[in-house]
Amino acid sequence: MKTRHVAIIGGGAIHTCHVEALRQLPNVALRALVDIDGDKGSQLAASYGCQFYLDYREMLRDDAIDVVHICTPHFLHKPMILAALAAGKQVFCEKPMVMNPQEVAEIQAAATVAQRHVGICYQNRLNPTSRAIQRCIEEGSLGAMRAIKAVLTWSRAGRYYSASSWRGSFATEGGSLLINQAIHTLDLMQWFGEGVSRLKGVVDSTLLADEIETEDSAMATMCFNNGARGLFYASNCHASDSPLLLELEFEHGMLRLADNVLWQIRGDEHTRLASDASPDGVGKSYWGIGHQQAIHHFYQGLDNNTTVNYCGIHEAAKSLQIVNAIYQSSLLRKWVNIIE
Repeated sequence: MKTRHVAIIGGGAIHTCHVEALRQLPNVALRALVDIDGDKGSQLAASYGCQFYLDYREMLRDDAIDVVHICTPHFLHKPMILAALAAGKQVFCEKPMVMNPQEVAEIQAAATVAQRHVGICYQNRLNPTSRAIQRCIEEGSLGAMRAIKAVLTWSRAGRYYSASSWRGSFATEGGSLLINQAIHTLDLMQWFGEGVSRLKGVVDSTLLADEIETEDSAMATMCFNNGARGLFYASNCHASDSPLLLELEFEHGMLRLADNVLWQIRGDEHTRLASDASPDGVGKSYWGIGHQQAIHHFYQGLDNNTTVNYCGIHEAAKSLQIVNAIYQSSLLRKWVNIIE
């Protein structure tokens, strides 16, 4: 099998997860790094032994590059994906794919014309606890699902937003808490509940109201396609980044994810099923440990010319629809139906 040559656009913190994952893949080589910071980017490229570009459009003219990884601010995802597809490249992008559901159709049309794959990084689906939850659901030993509850309380002070001017703006981030921090939690909830049919939610800016134009807190009640209900609460106003609290209630028991450990609870019996403790410490703890597997699954999809292995355009659009529905519901103060 010939070597696939890869370019990474964006030299921010998240790109290191991509570099480490690519190093573990056979027949894959990092050929280029792109960043608008010339000093930082050139130093990183030199350390990786690859080429450096200031302009991603110049990089796309390199016919030897097969795959492009996009690790940039949200508002750049759409134009970069479209440009990469037009140049005949395969694309793997950090979430969100785009900033609103209306843009999804443009990506799908471009991927169809180019006959190329687009993978989106929802790595938390591949955390050990997430996979254990999905196995329990599929086995059905706890009976029908009745409810899912998620509580996400993180800390994002004003300096987090002032350090990167694209954050905290609807025009460049597409929102804030929901589309950036909580979208992974919403994705897991809809995945476990087989999709969301309708919801009613509220967003607001509280402690960060003077810092950003977007939301720092949100809540929602959801109806899942499998008949269960969902309760969601998230905020960036906590003093620290607390691990996600996730509970799935069934007819005959409960699954509880707390402090990165998944427990099965039947009456007084508590059974430890899985843990998300990172074996290598690569990346920030709240990113989870699924990046490497998500990237590996994408390349398996390329090898087999199938979208089964990874989170593609259709799957990535689901959490984006939920985010958009919560914004709409908060504005309209009523329930919003979600149609896939």
